[in-house]
Amino acid sequence: MVEARGAGRSLQCAHDWRAEAPVIGGWVLLLVALGYLGVLFAIAWYGDRRPLYPSHAWLRPIVYALALAVYCTSWTFYGAVGTAATSGLAYLPIYLGPALVFVFFGASYLRLVRIAQRHHTTSIADFVASRFGKSRGLAVLITLIALVAAVPYVALQFKAVAMSVAVLTGTDAGDHGPILADTALYVALLLALFSILFGTRAVDATEHHHGLMLAIAVESLVKLVAFAAVGIYAWGLLASDASPLANTTTLPAPTSDTFLTTFATQTLLAATAIVCLPRQFQVGVVECEDLRDVRRARYAFPLYLAAFTLLVLPIALAGLRSAPPATVHPDSFVLWLPASRGDESLALLAYIGGFSAATGMVIVASVALATMISNELVLPALARVRALRLGERGDLSRLVLWIRRLAIVALAAMAYSYYRLSAGTQSLAAVGLLAFAAVAQFAPAIVGGLYLRSLTRAGVIAGMAGGFALWLYTLFLPSLSGAGLMPDRWLVDGPGGIG
Repeated sequence: MVEARGAGRSLQCAHDWRAEAPVIGGWVLLLVALGYLGVLFAIAWYGDRRPLYPSHAWLRPIVYALALAVYCTSWTFYGAVGTAATSGLAYLPIYLGPALVFVFFGASYLRLVRIAQRHHTTSIADFVASRFGKSRGLAVLITLIALVAAVPYVALQFKAVAMSVAVLTGTDAGDHGPILADTALYVALLLALFSILFGTRAVDATEHHHGLMLAIAVESLVKLVAFAAVGIYAWGLLASDASPLANTTTLPAPTSDTFLTTFATQTLLAATAIVCLPRQFQVGVVECEDLRDVRRARYAFPLYLAAFTLLVLPIALAGLRSAPPATVHPDSFVLWLPASRGDESLALLAYIGGFSAATGMVIVASVALATMISNELVLPALARVRALRLGERGDLSRLVLWIRRLAIVALAAMAYSYYRLSAGTQSLAAVGLLAFAAVAQFAPAIVGGLYLRSLTRAGVIAGMAGGFALWLYTLFLPSLSGAGLMPDRWLVDGPGGIG
């Protein structure tokens, strides 16, 4: 825990106001989660049967802008507060990067969507491959990179939900425990099931999921309302003269000589992620049905991010000034702050908001990756099998659906395995940046595909493969050292002791 000025004063008076965090039954949280997912499924079902376009065209750009906010995952809901509490302004890059893209490079994003629509693009792998001679090898490479990069990011969502359950039930969030008693296992199974129900009910040649977009838009509203409620609550605590929080505690100031370099690097990674993450490409490019929606989202989406950016500050400050016990991780301040004062209703609302942030990411990422796996890996391989060719089997839509369902289950299994094997002390921000660095390999190919016709397919494949290998060696494998699968010296000396 980072030491903050004034924390000692809070510690002295903490016993006067802070109650023990209420223990909310695990069954209550399970029923709340199931009920919430049931409502979302009903919304998606309605959206599939009554698409917004053209009957409700005025609502479509709003849904599009809100669906882009699937970018705000558990990392931005919980982890940004934890980063602000421990590293001050270091939380800003994850919000600043995407905002800069939409405000200053909106024309480039619009060009991307226009070209993708012209070629009926179904995924980021399909788009990049189409810009370089419809390269099958390039599409396969992008799919594999996206799949590996998604594993820690989906695991992050499992970890966040398990953490939120642990905070509200009063259990130990840092102990995985036996597999059958691990909350994250049931979170993984539940989200895999709903990802299948949301995204693999039918095969659409355009890969448009009207119901899914509507459900994700609703989720974005829910998590914003929940985060705003906690932010306003924290602001009220800070503003109260009678509160022990009214002291001089501030967020930690940057102390590292490399802070500006790190800040700029993370901002660049976040800027590339808003395009290169498969789920963002899915909602922002593949699902876009009217270019006018992009123009309106150019300002609406940055305003959404700005709201989150401002709300982080009071929550982080209130959490620090509350002098939490050493066992309370800053990532859980959003939940712990109301829970520690017995405000169970607000704590449950925060839980729903965090659950929304996690489920939205997992569902859309699962659908996007399942589409890529079926279209770029499995179906081309099956096409070489004479007995499975379209001309001899007829409609393969049922087979495609089952391939995608199995892909979703496999992704959930790999993410849960990573969650169990990786170091339990990793912050949400650390895991999120790991995924951002992986998908950043796609950025040169996308920019080159839009503007630099001199790039060659061989050069793009070589650069992407080399960057991915470097990511595996220097970032992904060291993240497993906490489980004893890799040498611990990698964390200190670098891979192979060359640091």
